[in-house]
Amino acid sequence: MKHYGKVLMAMGFLALTACQSASKPETAAASQDAESDRCGASQYQSYVGKPLSSLNSQRFEHPVRAIPWNAAVTMDFNLNRLNFMADKSGNISRVYCG
Repeated sequence: MKHYGKVLMAMGFLALTACQSASKPETAAASQDAESDRCGASQYQSYVGKPLSSLNSQRFEHPVRAIPWNAAVTMDFNLNRLNFMADKSGNISRVYCG
């Protein structure tokens, strides 16, 4: 009985490894990132960890939305808009387009 249990467990692990999806080619990922980074959010990742109030003195070429913790925001999706999301302590936790 113990031998069958080990064989069944090994077969289960093999079945799980077969469920993993193949990785995408890097060229496809790069083109997708260029489209989703239309507002240039990758340039502003250095703001993560800084206070949300640090945006007050900055000028941006795209529309910007500063989102305080637990704030209500509209669900309109605009790839040209730069969003700065803050955490509970008021620091920027995420910068993204949308």
